[in-house]
Amino acid sequence: MRVLIADNFPEEGLAALRAAGLEVIYEPKAKGETLTAAVRASAAQVLVVRGTEVKADALRAGRLGLVVRAGAGYNTIDVKTASELGIFVSNCPGKNAIAVAELAMGLILALDRQIPDAVFDLRNAVWDKTRYSKAAGLFGRTLGIIGMGSIGTELARRARAFGMEVVAWSRSLTSESAQAKGVTALPSPIEVASRADVVSVHLALTPDTRGILGADFFAALRPGTLFVNTARAEVVDETALLDAVRNRGLRVAVDVFAGEPAGGSGTVESALFKEKGIYGTHHVGASTDQAQEAIAAETVRILVEYAASGGVPNCVNIARRTPATHLLIVRHLDRVGVLAHVFGRLKDAGINVQQTENVVFEGATAAIARIHVDQEPAAATLQAIRAGSGDILELSVVPLG
Repeated sequence: MRVLIADNFPEEGLAALRAAGLEVIYEPKAKGETLTAAVRASAAQVLVVRGTEVKADALRAGRLGLVVRAGAGYNTIDVKTASELGIFVSNCPGKNAIAVAELAMGLILALDRQIPDAVFDLRNAVWDKTRYSKAAGLFGRTLGIIGMGSIGTELARRARAFGMEVVAWSRSLTSESAQAKGVTALPSPIEVASRADVVSVHLALTPDTRGILGADFFAALRPGTLFVNTARAEVVDETALLDAVRNRGLRVAVDVFAGEPAGGSGTVESALFKEKGIYGTHHVGASTDQAQEAIAAETVRILVEYAASGGVPNCVNIARRTPATHLLIVRHLDRVGVLAHVFGRLKDAGINVQQTENVVFEGATAAIARIHVDQEPAAATLQAIRAGSGDILELSVVPLG
């Protein structure tokens, strides 16, 4: 199996892929049209990327069957087109959670103690102990977390070690899971905003979360609140964020922002960093050696399993619910042509098969097929299936709820 890696990838990971018998084509600088050309020229079955954007043209350029995002978020990949083309998209969730949580905690501390400003002044021969002696401290204060996945959970653990109370909102967070994570669940982001002294954002970017933190959210924050975003820029309304910094004394640190340079270097035009109340880092939340080694190991695991079995761990674009309305259950002798006969009669009836599982019993004499179909087979179709093969032992249809 041929694998095109179009981003920086640890040498140990490359060696592990080659040791597993995979042919690796390493082009870490392939971007845009260059990536499309590389996909076409390599005839790779698998594409691995980190931050590189994968557009429709690249997906259509070759014979890809799988795209792996060597990281957690996959909003840089055109998942819709991949799904239309039958290309799996997979990621490496949770492997960078500790790294991002560490950066978020560092940014919270930097905001509270004004560390970047203090270092800047000392480098410019300025001594201002009066200014830098002023800090609220974190002990006993309330941290609000928006998004309690792996990263939010890791941040909560670190915040509690600093003596902070933690409140949180996440769509998947229940009272029981919140208790297990040592946090208090609140019913909305605005409720978190109204309770917190510090807010840290850890939401994946989805259609539901795009722009979720807008003017009403920032209006609910108390003046002087610390706000940190190491998730995705698009979940925050930056106009509302700037307004809160300018008019309500919000102090902000971001690792992500609109208009980030696409490559490893460039110039930044964002209005955010013209404000004294805003610190920034270079979208490096996951960029620790530990995180990259863990992500590389998970990427290798995904590719080895895909090469061996066709299975795709962490696949993000398999339909959670297909158009199937009924389940056709066929208990049959495990012989050549039985399922071909069943599928043929379904085709004759204009019935589309959405999903199939065929389980073979011990001894490989009999099997049972579970066939998800998009409409209920008529009695005549069922009769044609029964009558056409003496190897069918039992046939039944179950409506899907």
